[in-house]
Amino acid sequence: MGEDRQHTLSPSAWNRFETCPRMYWLSRQRLPRKAGMAASLGTAVHASIEDLLQIDLSGKNAEETHWLPDMAEKFLKQRWEEEKEIFHSTPRRPMWKEKEWDKAKKMQRGAIKMLLELVGASSVTPLKTTVGIWRNLLSRVIAVEGELRTSDNRLMGRLDMLFADVDDNGELRGWIVADLKTGRAPQSKLKPEVERQLLLYRDILLSNNPNAPPVKTEGWYTENATRYTASGDSVMEDALKAWQATQPSETPLEATPGQSSCGGFCDWKAWCPHWWNWRLENGTLGSEDFSDSVILLHHFDDVNGSGIAEICEPANVEGRAMPTGIQVPINFDGRGKEALQELLATGHQGPIFIGSAMTNRETWRVGHWCDVLAWSPIPDA
Repeated sequence: MGEDRQHTLSPSAWNRFETCPRMYWLSRQRLPRKAGMAASLGTAVHASIEDLLQIDLSGKNAEETHWLPDMAEKFLKQRWEEEKEIFHSTPRRPMWKEKEWDKAKKMQRGAIKMLLELVGASSVTPLKTTVGIWRNLLSRVIAVEGELRTSDNRLMGRLDMLFADVDDNGELRGWIVADLKTGRAPQSKLKPEVERQLLLYRDILLSNNPNAPPVKTEGWYTENATRYTASGDSVMEDALKAWQATQPSETPLEATPGQSSCGGFCDWKAWCPHWWNWRLENGTLGSEDFSDSVILLHHFDDVNGSGIAEICEPANVEGRAMPTGIQVPINFDGRGKEALQELLATGHQGPIFIGSAMTNRETWRVGHWCDVLAWSPIPDA
């Protein structure tokens, strides 16, 4: 465990630390990475937009139309196939959903709509977008997928897009940092963690460019094609405190169990005893339709995926699994079954962590969306 490279903190790592220091620490221990359909889809959309913002339009007539939709779909398809390959090479993965292709196209359209809005062409459809309009957009691009680092290399980020903000006369008013978001759009204002991320981008940019014009930072949500502005005081001081608190350590950082850290999705539950004890103490262990559980597998039919599982509870704060004597029929199918077979093929015997199993029926179901991992909690000391 631990790290050899220089310690640098990114906005996503900072947000993880603020949610739960233990979650952050576990994310740095080179544990098996988890792939997700939403993340892969988002990456494909991001990359396709970056391609469109770096396109070579030389030799094309400025009045030409009908070129953008085909070009956009071509880039998206290339990136979709790249992400699919990466996804399938990741052992911790659900099922790739080809039906999400339409969703990816919709997200890309939302991003293109906001790009056109930036150059005053909000009423123009992609089909009617001229080469001239897109050239105008490209002339506003300062950076695409640009890496930001403070001079001391303590803080870093990777901004999606940096644009020149110009007035009607073409005079520079400032810079716009635009971060493309393919998740759920906010109801009214940005979530604190998104605002923290965007403001850190702004502050790193300003620290590297003391003579920069005014900088506006925006979250661009493809779901509703709406731009949300992040505003506030500098977060640099708080970020540097977080950098100091997240120094590489052999000793796990403190866990802060709670609804935000343990009640939802955490990719590192199979190595953390605290969520399990927290669930037991507040009476919510196994109480939801889709539950995280630790089981002993007493029987498994390798052909049809059926088995018998014994539910376990934590025997101590270190997460030692204690059988309860309660046995339930369980069925593994699809990727859930493959993951179990891969685990058993390693010779694993003992407790198994099951993530998000469907437990609201007489027979538990472990499907393609579930984690199936050895239960290997890392103790505090």
